[in-house]
Amino acid sequence: MKKFVNKVDEILTESLTGFGNAHRDILEVKLSPDFVARKSKPANSKVALISGGGSGHEPLHGGFVGYGMLDAACPGQVFSAPTPDQMEAAANHVHSGKGILFIVKNYSGDIMNFEMGAEMLDLEHQTIVVNDDVAVEDSTFTTGRRGVAGTMIVEKTVGSLAETGASLEECKNFGDYVNKITGSMGVAFTSCTVPAAGKPTFDIGADEMEFGVGIHGEPGRKREKIKTANEITSELMTAILGDLKPENNQEVLLHINGFGGTPLMELYLLFNEAKKILDHNNIKVTRSLVGNYTTSLDMAGGSITITKLDEKIIEHWDSPVHTAALRWGI
Repeated sequence: MKKFVNKVDEILTESLTGFGNAHRDILEVKLSPDFVARKSKPANSKVALISGGGSGHEPLHGGFVGYGMLDAACPGQVFSAPTPDQMEAAANHVHSGKGILFIVKNYSGDIMNFEMGAEMLDLEHQTIVVNDDVAVEDSTFTTGRRGVAGTMIVEKTVGSLAETGASLEECKNFGDYVNKITGSMGVAFTSCTVPAAGKPTFDIGADEMEFGVGIHGEPGRKREKIKTANEITSELMTAILGDLKPENNQEVLLHINGFGGTPLMELYLLFNEAKKILDHNNIKVTRSLVGNYTTSLDMAGGSITITKLDEKIIEHWDSPVHTAALRWGI
């Protein structure tokens, strides 16, 4: 294992400390229990958005704390769910009188611990469960579909709505709606290496790829020989479009996400292949995002996410945001 590490059991604390120091203008990092929060309280009362999950997917979720997105994020140990006391502490720190909305990826440990954390609160709360991965219905850590790169899109659009003073119910319903019209699927060329394990999570041949891989290295739909970029993209897009069933002339957001070990040059090539397929199907790419946003440590590979757009989603995607990982309009 070759990584920038001092002591394996201190990697999260040291990383969070560095993250807080690098972005001290917009956020603060609290330790024991760990959470990341906006540095400044909102000027007006609003629904407070809190997300979180195992570390190793950066910038998800801490990188999306700030104006127009999350109020707080709770990082667990690498690929491990945060503990209920983290959610309780974060909620009590950031609430401003209109309730707490938890945004949770559909993994069994995350669901259970966020539910326990919510039960410890004396605050009104709701939960959005994100399950945008079209690859498999049930997986290693999941009952039902997994939550992957579409989580960021839910956080951005619902975060924007919350800034307008919308109610807890309105934010919850909007998030569920965005999740429902978002589909993702990914492919891995290599495994990731969890620092505590010190070796790759799974073995894969030099000429193989895991099609439909999860962001923790969970098995996908199949293991097969590596194909050309246009062949890989065609398979991914067939699965996603088959799930979303967009209409003719549908506007979409096309998000190409890297898993941490793939160069941007390849991610933009993937974007180009995906857009050609959408153009051929009379589907209009009117919003786009390319980069490493929902990673899997050092895994080589990436995913495609498509969200069907309407006026309301476009409004809240385009609205100002200021976080460590996303910033525009400010």
